[in-house]
Formats: sequence, C-alpha cells, structure tokens
Amino acid sequence: MVISDRLKTIREQKDLSQGDIEERTGLKRCYVSRVENGHTVPSIETLEKLARALEVPLYQFFYDGEAPPELQPIPTGAPNDNGEWGNSGESARFFERVRQLLGRLSEPDRKLILHMTSQMVRKNRP
Repeated sequence: MVISDRLKTIREQKDLSQGDIEERTGLKRCYVSRVENGHTVPSIETLEKLARALEVPLYQFFYDGEAPPELQPIPTGAPNDNGEWGNSGESARFFERVRQLLGRLSEPDRKLILHMTSQMVRKNRP
C-alpha cells in the first residue's frame, strides 16, 4: 500500500481539492501535492491531520479493505508457551521504560538511535 496513492484516492472520492485540504489542516497545498505524488513522506502527526480533514479513520491510509481490520489481542503480560523474552517480568518492565524514554526524544534523535541500532545488528550477524 502506497500512502500517497491512498491519500489522493480518498481525497478525490470525497470530491475535495488540495486547497480544501489546506484550509482544513493548515498544511500548504504544495505540501499536500508533494505527499500525494510521493515526493514527501508525512509524519504520523501529519497523517492524523489529513485523516481528520478527510473525516476517515487513520487506518484507511494503510488498509485497502472496506471493513475495519480485525484487531489482534494485546498480550496480557503472562509468559507465553515459547517463553519469548520481553513478555513479562523484568524484561517487560525494561521494554516499557525504553518506550517511555524513546517517546521523549526528538524525531532526529530517534532516527539516529534506530540507525545506530540497525548498524550494530548488521555487524553482529554471522
């Protein structure tokens, strides 16, 4: 699924112009055009603005079906049968703390950490 194509399709189905989206979101028409043509990748916050302007749920940018996708159950925190690390106990608390800390970082810092992590994983592969 290409978000740019999906965004344009939804906008056209609702008979809205890029100028209408500009008025509803505060995003420049030229920015909306760049997103629709795949020249710019919008942030989640921008996608949320666009979804509100188009009066659609956010998942519709990522999902082709007519009905909402089936929700997967959230793990309860109890260890599962294969004993995966991070599902409960100390490891689950560690992941929760990492999630909280990553939420405080700026976007460039978050990207830097993800890049460094991916480089470390590549170097450690056999």
